Amino acid sequence: QVQLVESGGGLVQAGGSLRLSCAASGRIFSFNVMGWYRQAPGKQRELVAIITSGGDTNYADSVKGRFTISRDSAKNAVALEMSSLKPEDTAVYYCNAQRPGLGYWGQGTQVTVSS
Repeated sequence: QVQLVESGGGLVQAGGSLRLSCAASGRIFSFNVMGWYRQAPGKQRELVAIITSGGDTNYADSVKGRFTISRDSAKNAVALEMSSLKPEDTAVYYCNAQRPGLGYWGQGTQVTVSS
């Protein structure tokens, strides 16, 4: 069984920065894609950013230029550097890891941006 453990959420003022980290443990596989999703109250879970094993990245338009995703494949870890945070970035952020036919989710970490 694979577990994804997130850390780094919290409360920050608008314009501030946070770094989220996620590490996989358990029966480790080599993941094709790792990334971050978020879910705000009353809204559907949405993609924030993903990164492939080859280093290709994809970002939601709403975070481009403000968020940066990075990955340490040797450690099966992924991080999300968030800057210029806005109140609309407030959500529970979930780590995700995928390999063919299988996907895994972390438990989520709360990010709250005050205005």
